[in-house]
Amino acid sequence: MRRAGRRGVRAALVLLALAGGGSLAAPAAAQTGRFGSPGVPNIGPPEAALFPDLAALQDRLEEQGWIIRGQATFILQGHPRFRSPYQAGGSLHPAPNARNTFSADLILGRALWEGAEIIFNPSVTRGFGLSNSVGIAAFPNNEAFRLGSTPPVAWIPRLFLRQTIALSAETSPPDNDPLRFTRPLPTERITITLGRFSVWDIFDDNRYAHDARTQFLNWALVGGAAFDYAADARGFTNGATFEWENGRWAVRVGAFQVAREVNSLPLDPSPFAAWQILGSLERFWQINGREGAVRLIYGASRTRQSSWGELLAGGSFEANPTRRRLKHNIAVSFDQEMGPDWGVFGRFSWNDGRTQNWMFTEMDLAFSGGVAIQGQRWGRPEDTLGLGFNVGFASEGRRRYLAQGGIGFITGDGKLRYRPEWVTEAYYDIRLAAGLNMALNYQLAVNPGYNADRGPVHLFALRLRTAF
Repeated sequence: MRRAGRRGVRAALVLLALAGGGSLAAPAAAQTGRFGSPGVPNIGPPEAALFPDLAALQDRLEEQGWIIRGQATFILQGHPRFRSPYQAGGSLHPAPNARNTFSADLILGRALWEGAEIIFNPSVTRGFGLSNSVGIAAFPNNEAFRLGSTPPVAWIPRLFLRQTIALSAETSPPDNDPLRFTRPLPTERITITLGRFSVWDIFDDNRYAHDARTQFLNWALVGGAAFDYAADARGFTNGATFEWENGRWAVRVGAFQVAREVNSLPLDPSPFAAWQILGSLERFWQINGREGAVRLIYGASRTRQSSWGELLAGGSFEANPTRRRLKHNIAVSFDQEMGPDWGVFGRFSWNDGRTQNWMFTEMDLAFSGGVAIQGQRWGRPEDTLGLGFNVGFASEGRRRYLAQGGIGFITGDGKLRYRPEWVTEAYYDIRLAAGLNMALNYQLAVNPGYNADRGPVHLFALRLRTAF
């Protein structure tokens, strides 16, 4: 690792330790899968926290209408040398390599009027993904932005206003969402959200596979990999959502800005000409007291994406100069609690494959699934063992483009002997103390970038996380 990388590791560990100076609660539900979880609600008594006085202060502030939470996550990931007879600008470099990422978040929330709150989430990030986050369509670290940096960078992932409207007097327990107050919610309700946030804060949730900071690291196990979700190059966007739910059913719709150019940080300044519309129909149930859910998600995005025919004829990969095109996306996500300490999950995702992907990753059909087991049976109830996989496929147009030497924003080896990409991931997340976790992670990528001439790649990672 380069000297700058070693400095980054030391700086990240120092910041991680500083973040641990807060009131670290020890919730039993910390592994339930909230995308990019920027903190942990205090769902237990203050004396269960690492710093009880600070946890009590958090609780008092929440009673006065304030949320203050935070987190810090450090990930070190690397791979040994692997087979690579050739490579190009979209390839994972075959030489042994290691990179690290670090993120620190603060959540500040304020209750306004009945049912309304404003959430502000400043963040500091630094680091790089392996090979600057290219070479594997199901990239192995969802904390790795495509805009890596050596020095820490401050930015704002979330700033939004949310209004919850009660439609019933019956209430349900709080759902441990770190972006919400911990008070009970109306069982039947409407929720309206306006501002800057992640599409995954609302859509494609999954109990066992939705948060790289506490669960699986791989992009394809955080959300449907073939669904080109609206986002800038850091994974966030501006939008508005409307949600109705009653404990058994939920309907969510949203409209979002899209990237101005392929995988760009700037968003398109013409939201009525370039956009993404999402809709999700969700069903929740219990089987012998075991909770389960299924979600059917549809999305249509209109961006300056080119067709594969245009790209093969020498068209611009960055942005179509003459027109915008529509892309259709579908995803199905389910999770089912199978016992008091384990559950299973699965996803199917698809896009029409007629045009290049624009914002998430370069995949046109994907199947993923797995299992998560808590450690009660071996005397470690706060630990979690996870095993998952994703199989990704490329459309005929993408195969031709890559085979002719085309370079995408994630894939492109200069040649292609096509095979579906298969990634398997296993992790063990260890509770070190209240609010402090360490995870060991292993991933095997077969046919990285859909190329049977390269790999397989063995990837190893260490994750440290603290949250309050």
